[in-house]
Amino acid sequence: MEKCSFAAKSRLKKCNMLKRKIETVLQDWKMTPSRKPLVIKGVRQCGKTFSVLRFAEENYAHNVYIDFYEMEEAKAAFRGSKKVDEIVMYLTAMIPGATFVPGETCLILDELQECPEARTALKFFKTDGRYDVICTGSLLGVSGYGTKKKKKDQKKDTSVPVGYETIVDMNPLDFEEFLWANGITPEIIDFLHECLKKEVPVPEAIHNRMNDLFLQYLVVGGMPEAVGTFLQNHDIGQVLQVQRNIVDEYKDDMVKYADDADKPKIRECFESIPRQLAKENKKFQYATIRKGARSSEYLGSLQWIEDAGIISRCYNLTQTELPLDGNAEDDVFKVYMRDSGLFLSMLEQGTQSDVLQGNLLGYKGSIFENIIADVFSKMGRDLYYYHKESGLEVDFLMRYKGQITLVEVKSTTGNIKSTKTILKNKNVYHVNSAIKLGRYNVGRDGETLTPAVIYGIPAHGVLIRSAQ
Repeated sequence: MEKCSFAAKSRLKKCNMLKRKIETVLQDWKMTPSRKPLVIKGVRQCGKTFSVLRFAEENYAHNVYIDFYEMEEAKAAFRGSKKVDEIVMYLTAMIPGATFVPGETCLILDELQECPEARTALKFFKTDGRYDVICTGSLLGVSGYGTKKKKKDQKKDTSVPVGYETIVDMNPLDFEEFLWANGITPEIIDFLHECLKKEVPVPEAIHNRMNDLFLQYLVVGGMPEAVGTFLQNHDIGQVLQVQRNIVDEYKDDMVKYADDADKPKIRECFESIPRQLAKENKKFQYATIRKGARSSEYLGSLQWIEDAGIISRCYNLTQTELPLDGNAEDDVFKVYMRDSGLFLSMLEQGTQSDVLQGNLLGYKGSIFENIIADVFSKMGRDLYYYHKESGLEVDFLMRYKGQITLVEVKSTTGNIKSTKTILKNKNVYHVNSAIKLGRYNVGRDGETLTPAVIYGIPAHGVLIRSAQ
């Protein structure tokens, strides 16, 4: 039985066999009657292509793989007529071994941002219904789709097929996926969550093992190539080289996809992130990018980096009340990297060694804050914090069990003065509970739950929404 084209097979051979949560999403999608073409978005190198190729290999008699970045000539198949039969005719003529059988073929369109006409054609594949289509894109948010308004000269036949596609946001490996990769069984993970639910300590031996793995995850991060390299030989030097290569690819994308006038500003914004988080007050300040810089100069550049999936913003709240997004200040925020391993790779040599030894005090606590922001982002949570000029500050706030909950991040045992002040003044702040995240075992101190972050609220590696 024919499975995939030569190009797809060569990519699949490079695929590590890491178990990913998106596999469940893909299976659910395939079981959905009258399913729409699937568009998987995510930061570059998070494992989109590998996961899709493996899924197609296991679930279809035939699959046809197109990488628009490497197969420039394939774009011609999607120009002009949008009739599915004509597109299929062109593809079978261009791709050796490409076979289209109704109900048995999956068409995989990789690097979709390189061919807007192909995304437009998804409407016609949905209407036709004979072939399943899965697309991947690393920079759809910054390449004229969705978040950007169409330019006046943009052709009508390159529009987003609203209502004819299902969009999935994919992240790098979350901590649970990292545990799977390290041989931790789902049964053990369920046991940890049960301990948290019942608020009982985890047995010391298991607790220590989880702490060690968490420090490793902080250093390695969730990029599949970095995780795979780590699992092969545990050589942090090799992992660091992989991470820096990925960071360099991000910088190359900034040059390739951004408008000429924005290219240097985007790079300046990105390279300022370690300096932003090294400050006592971690609020993002444009003057930290360059002396005298103003928000009007760099606002779009920062948005570009966010749309590319590289960073997350954490907004300050004017008051501690629900809804959180209704009380957020648009122009007062912190910026965190979406992958802790990549963040550490941007810091000075030797930081990884310090972290593996449990020293998380560097960069004014930002290393530990960044991993918490990373975990929350992969859960699909928007990020908020609370700061008053009086000095009252809480690292994160979130909706938990239907209530606003304070989240303090402590890399070591430490005082949570601001949290205690807020909890003592419920009539003012309307907050009844708090979580102190650190490397603690599960416990409780009055109104404050004190779990290790490793036992915290389970994260999900993918978010799904239907574009309609």
